Amino acid sequence: MCGRILQVSTPEEMAAHFGCAPPLPNAEQRYNGSPSQPFMVIRFNPETRDRRLDMLEWGLLPSWEKDPKSAYKRINAKAETVDTLPSFRAAFKDRRCLVPVDAFYEWKGDKPGHKQPHALARRDHKPFAVAGLWENWKDPSTEAWRRTFCVITCPANSMVGLIHDRMPVILHEAQYAAWLGETLATPVDLKAMLKPYPSGLMTMWPVDRKMSNSRYQESDAADPIGGEEFVDD
Repeated sequence: MCGRILQVSTPEEMAAHFGCAPPLPNAEQRYNGSPSQPFMVIRFNPETRDRRLDMLEWGLLPSWEKDPKSAYKRINAKAETVDTLPSFRAAFKDRRCLVPVDAFYEWKGDKPGHKQPHALARRDHKPFAVAGLWENWKDPSTEAWRRTFCVITCPANSMVGLIHDRMPVILHEAQYAAWLGETLATPVDLKAMLKPYPSGLMTMWPVDRKMSNSRYQESDAADPIGGEEFVDD
């Protein structure tokens, strides 16, 4: 499960790094980003033929969903079943996105209250793109539209596997166009992208347990504590 992310690069920095066109959204820095919050998400606009950086809520709501509270059940989609489960298969076919992040968090340990959180990022500490899906959902009580997304996960690589058995799918730059629908790709091609990112391109470090509380939103949430970063050589 991936349930916390670090998204602190500015919209301008994200747009430059991922090749997104203006206008750019106003976005808060998410030092300890959690489900239900809005995040920057990259989608392809087929009419203008460019990438757009938009704000979407974390927690997928398919158009047919009646209960908006169910969004929390769909913060993640497993790579193994994303193309077959009713909650995700339509979005996998037509509504794929990139979730640009600076890091994500996972916890090591089994005892509640004693788990040690870690931040995980690219080894060069540049923003990276996680594979996601998005949906439009119309609130029947207000007629207002909500745009939501989820993160696709896969089995952990050797580094992440030290603390958790799954990780978000991190895409390589050469895969962005096909994943977003800018170029043609078969379902087989798309599924082949959903695999663990190489450990050698990543790093991780322990962070303070206070960020385990989702209400903790201070800028030091991802600061390393005690010891050096772990890299897999």
